[in-house]
Amino acid sequence: MTIDPDAGLRRSLRRHRLFASSLLGLMAALTALGYALPYGPWSGLLRDAARAGLIGGVADWFAVTALFRHPLGLPIPHTAILPAQKERLGLALGRFVANHVFTEADIRKLLVNLDSPAILARFLSDPAATAPAAEALAGMLPKLLASIEDGRARRLLARLLPRLIGGKAAGVVVARALGGLVEGGRHQEVLSFILSQLRETLHAREEVLQAAIKERVREQGGRLVGWAIGATVAKRVLTAVNAELDRIGPDSSELRDAFDDWVRHEIGRLESDPARAAELGRAMQGVLAHDTVKAWAWDVWARLRRALERDAQLPHGRTVAVIEAALANLGEVLGQDALAQARVNKAVETLVLNLLPQAQAQGAKFIGRVVGQWDTATITDRLELRVGKDLQYIRVNGTIVGFLLGAVISLVVTGLGLHGG
Repeated sequence: MTIDPDAGLRRSLRRHRLFASSLLGLMAALTALGYALPYGPWSGLLRDAARAGLIGGVADWFAVTALFRHPLGLPIPHTAILPAQKERLGLALGRFVANHVFTEADIRKLLVNLDSPAILARFLSDPAATAPAAEALAGMLPKLLASIEDGRARRLLARLLPRLIGGKAAGVVVARALGGLVEGGRHQEVLSFILSQLRETLHAREEVLQAAIKERVREQGGRLVGWAIGATVAKRVLTAVNAELDRIGPDSSELRDAFDDWVRHEIGRLESDPARAAELGRAMQGVLAHDTVKAWAWDVWARLRRALERDAQLPHGRTVAVIEAALANLGEVLGQDALAQARVNKAVETLVLNLLPQAQAQGAKFIGRVVGQWDTATITDRLELRVGKDLQYIRVNGTIVGFLLGAVISLVVTGLGLHGG
């Protein structure tokens, strides 16, 4: 069984309509009584007052009824006004709501009291809410990566990346990255890796290096010297190099200390010397512009993309976990950082106010379209239920005012001796 949501309004409308109609019936009865009684001052007063009340009540009943339907079903011109003008009514209602309800001043007041950062922070701090959002964002990742992989995007990145890397801020970015490595001691790990690779290279190419050194000795000292001591010099050089590399331990050495000083000095120069930063930027531009580096970078990107796409499909993969953690961290920032809160409020206000004119226009059209599509019975029923109660008071007031005004006029006429009975 369907429950009528307007049942209360219907009962109220019936009650007020019955009262107004009963009052109109009372006026009719008093009018008939006034004409039935022998004429006299009091019967004449009653007849005139009741007749005026009856006329006022009937006139107001006609006016109220004509808003929603044809009185007594008669197709009288300019009746059933609201159903006949529902399209125009819908457009007028839509414009009123758009221009007088959703105004810029009202929207600004609403946004001030809304506290968007707090709402967003509560949402981001709720794992039950952020988990679906993280999965949805992870699901969008393959499409995003596909758009980046698109040929036009690749060409655009190929043009933009060297410019960005070679810009004025490139030195500062690299300096900060190196600073993080140095503070964590990672630069020594990089040096250890370089040294280990150098040892392996020397060991693998020892015969080639010995031959090159022997040839160099022969070029500088002649064939006899090369034949006599070339092999010995080559062996001693390689032995000394290997010994020096072995002497560079992971804990301390002069080379490591010198490397640490050099790195820190270069970081300082990159942060303070624009010329040095520009030199680094140009060098990085040259590296990134090389075809071999481009091919290597896109190969790495392709491998990374495939790994990300596979992981993004897993409900509990690393991608989803990283996005969830990022959302939670954003929630903490919004809950504590006043500057971030102010920026969010400003961004929301700017976005909403920029969209407001279009929203007002579309809202007015939407309301007009919805009202215009209502059938006659629906629009009559809905409007009458909302305003019919107040309109019945118009009928009551018209009846009472007519009764009182009729009595006053009757008394005035009688007092002036103009009454003709």
